[in-house]
Amino acid sequence: MAEGWARALKDDVIEAHSAGVSPHGLNPLAVRAMAEAGVDISSHTSKTPDDLGSDPFDVVVTVCANAHESCPVFPGDARIVHVGFDDPPLLAKDAANDEEAMPHYRRVRDEIRAYIETLPDALSRRAEAH
Repeated sequence: MAEGWARALKDDVIEAHSAGVSPHGLNPLAVRAMAEAGVDISSHTSKTPDDLGSDPFDVVVTVCANAHESCPVFPGDARIVHVGFDDPPLLAKDAANDEEAMPHYRRVRDEIRAYIETLPDALSRRAEAH
């Protein structure tokens, strides 16, 4: 969802790529939640950091605790920034059906959008604070 929002809202200033430490495939409920907000991520793929190639990154933003704890080393001088969001599949694990699960996806989708809207300024402020 973060890559989708970054491409939809900040494509002129951010070259967004996403990868997971253990990708599980594109989550259909995440695709649905983003489509409801007018962003089509159905062509995105589930990737690992190795799939992104060897080009250096300026900033790597981790968005879940697992990624933050096991973030791989990236080429160059990438600054690692953690901005934690709840994991919708984990939140929805006890949902009886997709309709019960969707509020979790929608909430996290909207939280990610709000964060992406602050970029790249938020990254500069965060660097100054450290």
